[in-house]
Amino acid sequence: MQNLNKTSKAREVIGWIGVSITVVLTGVWSFWGITENFHEGWYAQSVWQNIGMLFLQYLLFTFIFSGLGCLSLRFPRIGLTAHIALGVFTVFFFSGSSFQVVYLLIALPLILLGLLYLFGRPKPRKLAYLLIICVPLLIIAVFGGINYARVSRRIDDGDYGIRIIEGNGITLAAAPRGPGWPEGGVSWYKAQDICAHLSEDGTTLMESRQNIWRLPSVDEAVRLMSLHGENSGGVWDKEEKKADYEIAPDKESPLWDVHSQIIYYWTADEASEGKAYIIVYDGGVFERRTDSSYGYLGFRAVKDIE
Repeated sequence: MQNLNKTSKAREVIGWIGVSITVVLTGVWSFWGITENFHEGWYAQSVWQNIGMLFLQYLLFTFIFSGLGCLSLRFPRIGLTAHIALGVFTVFFFSGSSFQVVYLLIALPLILLGLLYLFGRPKPRKLAYLLIICVPLLIIAVFGGINYARVSRRIDDGDYGIRIIEGNGITLAAAPRGPGWPEGGVSWYKAQDICAHLSEDGTTLMESRQNIWRLPSVDEAVRLMSLHGENSGGVWDKEEKKADYEIAPDKESPLWDVHSQIIYYWTADEASEGKAYIIVYDGGVFERRTDSSYGYLGFRAVKDIE
């Protein structure tokens, strides 16, 4: 009887280890997913498209791990099979990644998690279900509400033509929607080449170099940032490689397009060999390889006002 009690206790501990790992995984993915959704996502004009992106792109792993946990609690053998299947899928899906990442950090932990559920029996089981389901939902609700309140106040005046942006000791013209303000991402070299060939009105790429438009410097980009139509008072510290603002900027008119996937702009300044500075809509400044070409990394050409 004593040995039976010890075995039962051991299985209970093993089960709660599995549940705890699942709760941590769902919690981390929930926080990352809901935060990233409102950082780089939630830009479509259609609310349903934004919601679809939220669930299918940013919260997918949250629901997968939560579902696997609930399945494993009810049907441990089927849960183990599902964990193994997901591990095998990741091996093929991330086939280009290193052995350490695919096998040691993804596939093997998934299989071990399935084994914990197979041999473990957490009690009370209702509490385990409650934690696996409610912890990620609570994180999504809290941080989703905070971030939605922020993005819902963004200003979009619908003017995508040439904009004269002034304030904070600077006055520049920003290019209209088109080659000088594209909807897709390009490399730093391509962005500079486009600027050099842009026509006076910013709508056409000329065969020869015009050298009218250019990428803004880091200092200019920081000083152009704004929030709700008010300049953010940005200052670029070249020595510290850091931007400071009186008020935090956001992805708004007149510099940014609320409904574009672009959340980073190239600047003209090189940070180091093979790297240039980019600026985020929230004012952050970072380094990126000059040959980087991501869908969310674009540019907006500027020109001096005489």
